Amino acid sequence: MNLIVPDWPVPSRVKSLMTTRAGGVSRAPWASFNLGDHVGDDPDHVAANRAYLRQQLPAEPGWLRQVHSARVVELGHETNPEADAAFTREPGQVCAVLTADCLPVLFCDRAGSVVAAAHAGWRGLAGGVLESTVAAMRTAPGDILAWMGPAIGPHAFEVGDDVREIFVASHPEAAAAFAPHAPGKWLADIYRLARIRLQHAGVQDVYGGGRCTFGEADRFYSYRRDGVTGRMASLIWRS
Repeated sequence: MNLIVPDWPVPSRVKSLMTTRAGGVSRAPWASFNLGDHVGDDPDHVAANRAYLRQQLPAEPGWLRQVHSARVVELGHETNPEADAAFTREPGQVCAVLTADCLPVLFCDRAGSVVAAAHAGWRGLAGGVLESTVAAMRTAPGDILAWMGPAIGPHAFEVGDDVREIFVASHPEAAAAFAPHAPGKWLADIYRLARIRLQHAGVQDVYGGGRCTFGEADRFYSYRRDGVTGRMASLIWRS
């Protein structure tokens, strides 16, 4: 299993990681470490991959039914919740989100007392999933750190006028995150858009960003690139 360990200055009690597509048992087009159970992969293969991941964790992750919403749940309060972000203050509970181009964002406070994970595609990002996560953590936004995992990069993320207008209507400075590409089409920088949203929410310490899931086919799943594909997990917990 090939893991990414986020590089950010979190307290020692906070642990985080992100999986890649390498090191599992799934076969093409999901090869090989697919953790998504909703993408058409053999359920036995997904279960085997999740069991292998579980060996690296203190508990089974709190998997979500992600729907590109801004809903945030507290782990342990619902079974198989429909949401796109989760937080916990309980030691040993693992927040997790699945992605394959969308932006995963991990959060913790400076004291390591609360952690969270959010799934931010453009719809969730525009809908306020990051702001909702910060609010749900119920701590001063200035004390929150965020880490952005690999997502589709600014040279591959084509969107239409409608998407650009949604972001610019909320934050005029978001116009700088869109580069003209073709008539009615733009290349969007999801990392820059997320930073703008986080800064407006009061989160100043933001790390990560810069990798492109679309461009690194041997390392990352990409829905835009492949259509039928697997999902990677970004996870965070506290001891």
